[in-house]
Amino acid sequence: MNTAARTAALLERSPLSPAAPDALEILPARSEHRWLRIALVTETYPPEVNGVAGTVARIVEGLREFGHELQLVRPRQHKAEQAQSEAGFAELLMRGLPIPRYPQLRMGLPAKRALLRRWSFERPDVVHIATEGPLGWSALQAARQLRLPVLSEFRTNFHAYSQHYGVGWLRHPIHAYLRKFHNQCQRTLVPSEDLRATLAGQRFERLAVVARGVDTERFHPGRRDPALRAQWGAGPDSPVLLCVGRLAAEKNLELLLDAYATLRQRAPQARLVLVGDGPERERLRQRCPDAVFCGLQIGTALAAHYASADLFAFPSLTETFGNVVPEALASGLPVVAFDYAAAAKLLREGPAGRLVPQGQPTAFCTAVAELGSQPPELQRMAQAARAVALQQGWPAIVAGIEAHYRELLSGPEA
Repeated sequence: MNTAARTAALLERSPLSPAAPDALEILPARSEHRWLRIALVTETYPPEVNGVAGTVARIVEGLREFGHELQLVRPRQHKAEQAQSEAGFAELLMRGLPIPRYPQLRMGLPAKRALLRRWSFERPDVVHIATEGPLGWSALQAARQLRLPVLSEFRTNFHAYSQHYGVGWLRHPIHAYLRKFHNQCQRTLVPSEDLRATLAGQRFERLAVVARGVDTERFHPGRRDPALRAQWGAGPDSPVLLCVGRLAAEKNLELLLDAYATLRQRAPQARLVLVGDGPERERLRQRCPDAVFCGLQIGTALAAHYASADLFAFPSLTETFGNVVPEALASGLPVVAFDYAAAAKLLREGPAGRLVPQGQPTAFCTAVAELGSQPPELQRMAQAARAVALQQGWPAIVAGIEAHYRELLSGPEA
């Protein structure tokens, strides 16, 4: 199987996979510049299921479509896995270990020596580091020793997660590590202006904003499924409140249950559907036995779950972006979320949902109850939600990343 076919197969099993071409998207012109040799380093990749894996796969696919030569450096996901290699693409599989509490995911182990050896003989034009784990740190040190331009991405608030796992005392050391990591790179991409401003205030340097894309063909209102709604116990007039993501402490899901209880006071027939899995699943089920727990959903099944709901509630306060927000909008779902990250960027300019000021949980519950109990308002907002998502296609995002590569190679950093 060639790389393009393999990538398509992986994305079919990922939450960010393509479907029938039912949305028109204007593609940027193919780059007229010389192709680049890019080493892209990531701790996670499909078929692992998470937002980082899905978006990195989209970037790899887009860069290859632009004609660049890619070396993908990532942990080996199982012992028998073989690295893929063909013209213009090669994988370099490294050692990895399961991540605590998420054994289905792996983190890379230090590999500076191996990267030095490989990049000395096959020197990339630029090193793109997508994750800040041990493998990412090794790649950063190897690239600096070889004087290669390095671009990184700030993707996950690991320092914010620490307080939810009984290691709050690690918050400041983790934050210091992340700052040291990214400040050794020539450029760090962040997905939103508010995150750029926050990190700049914390002495992060050389930041640039590149948003995240969404597959508007995969996530589409046309995937609404009455049979799926019937499985949830929802009738035609039952408002379905949806949340998609890890069932984990850092996602603030206690507030989601509070919002659902407030909605039920106005619309007793309302249903709550949670898509995803994680360490909090049983505790959440015990607190809210009426909720529907659908477990992990991927590909077209995930898209159908989005489109079959009526309102998306996103109570998290620990995201760097929140890929689920544009996925919900693309599926025609109005969104209630706090005013930051993806929601702040995508909901502020149109009637596609409600933004709630951070630190106001009561206002979040009220917004969910008000919208969820007004089906005509939800239907009106659904069209606006879809229109917002159509502006977030992946080809333009990849073109923006490519432009940063070329600036690094032509600027004083080179």
